[in-house]
Amino acid sequence: MGWLARIIGRPAKPVEHGRAAQVFLTNTLSGTKELFIPLKPGIVTMYSCGPTVYSRAHIGNLRAYVFSDTIARTLAMAGYRVRRVINITDVGHLVGDGDEGVDKMAVGASREQTTPEAIAERYTKLFIDDIGELHVDPSDILFPHATEYIKEQIALAKTLEEKGFAYRLSDGLYFDTEKFPGYGKLGGVSRAHLEAGARVEVVAGKRHPADFVLWRAAKPNDLQQWDSPWGRGNPGWHIECSAMIRSLLGQEIDIHTGGEDHISVHHNNEIAQSEAASGRQFVRYWMHSAFLTMGGEKASKSLGNVVYLSDVVDKGFHPLALRYFFLQAHYRTPLSFSWDALAAAGSALDRLWKLSLEIAEESRSISEPSEVRDNFLATMRDDLATPQALAALWDALRSEEYTPEEKWGLIETADAHLGLSLLTPPKSDGLTLEEMPSEMQDMLARREAARNSKDFAEADRLRTAIEERGYRVDDGPEGPVLTRKTL
Repeated sequence: MGWLARIIGRPAKPVEHGRAAQVFLTNTLSGTKELFIPLKPGIVTMYSCGPTVYSRAHIGNLRAYVFSDTIARTLAMAGYRVRRVINITDVGHLVGDGDEGVDKMAVGASREQTTPEAIAERYTKLFIDDIGELHVDPSDILFPHATEYIKEQIALAKTLEEKGFAYRLSDGLYFDTEKFPGYGKLGGVSRAHLEAGARVEVVAGKRHPADFVLWRAAKPNDLQQWDSPWGRGNPGWHIECSAMIRSLLGQEIDIHTGGEDHISVHHNNEIAQSEAASGRQFVRYWMHSAFLTMGGEKASKSLGNVVYLSDVVDKGFHPLALRYFFLQAHYRTPLSFSWDALAAAGSALDRLWKLSLEIAEESRSISEPSEVRDNFLATMRDDLATPQALAALWDALRSEEYTPEEKWGLIETADAHLGLSLLTPPKSDGLTLEEMPSEMQDMLARREAARNSKDFAEADRLRTAIEERGYRVDDGPEGPVLTRKTL
């Protein structure tokens, strides 16, 4: 039984006797919202750029996988069978994302005094564990490693050379972007822009700054290298995705996802090498998520402004509070992270779980169709409009207009799309006023009074005092929420 069946408790069924419902998605290639039409009726092939496993994925990285999971859930609930791949980069991705520099896997291995293979194993497991905590079910996804597809990458590079799309330099084999007239068509990136771009460094002998390495000649200190027609070396970063897609999903696929930072270089390079080799369109629908920002800057390891899922959990938040936080913004909208914003999301999710439990009891978990459920489906199928879908869910569950059975039907549908554990909410650790120790009640009241009078120094002092006594206070839109800290 697949993840969708497990989530809603019964086998997922096509919408209308095998006919999938209409879904509209924004295609980066066209820059417009389009009706989704798969290559094969009823089947979706979908590839998402995965992590470079030299360190742990941070929550900015994880937003992209909640986004791609929301696509998969929405298409599955529309009646499609979704075949998913998320690659694991364990060779070829250099510091700086270009053609010159040190492989990130070597950086990780040096940092931890071990091998690239050990680093890859450790951080792949942590990545899969993290997305699992966010209700992205790994059992329905393939996670191929780049090092497992070296032969396929060499074969693709050889095809490109034989077709005249590649040339040799002393340090490797390069793709000739001038031979591919459509280069830069994703996002409308001009060759002049790429030539001036800071991310595209000049390598001696390159015919154009946008040309990129397909196979890199080994350097004496390279920890990973293989034999090839161009000598011993290792693959460039971009070719792994094209080779694994061809091997696992086919020469043409339906959907390719990633962060918006992949558009200008990485994904345009994938298009160029894939379409040059096959002579066919590579991807029908390119979809990209916007950045998660911290203090107005993109969350990035290089900037040192990252938060990990383990940090979220260590502060007492449920991992799904982060998923709810992501879903509050549309995937194409930049999202600014703060602990107060996460606390508000966590408080909202706690209240949603409480409502779901009440409705489960009132309805005896019996569902009925309703207009509001149909409206929720239409909202999600209109380019994954998760903020509007959440708003519609809240409005309906608080309304007296719908029966408990209609509300439960909506909850079933919402849970299958949003992945927030609405059918089986975890036990809440939130304390009512009556459950709080009298000392905590007094400190919480004094803190609220300090906040209302804008005495933030005193409010911060009281927060610290509360935390020292084994509790956490989060400020939500309906007031503070006190929870016991977990060890």
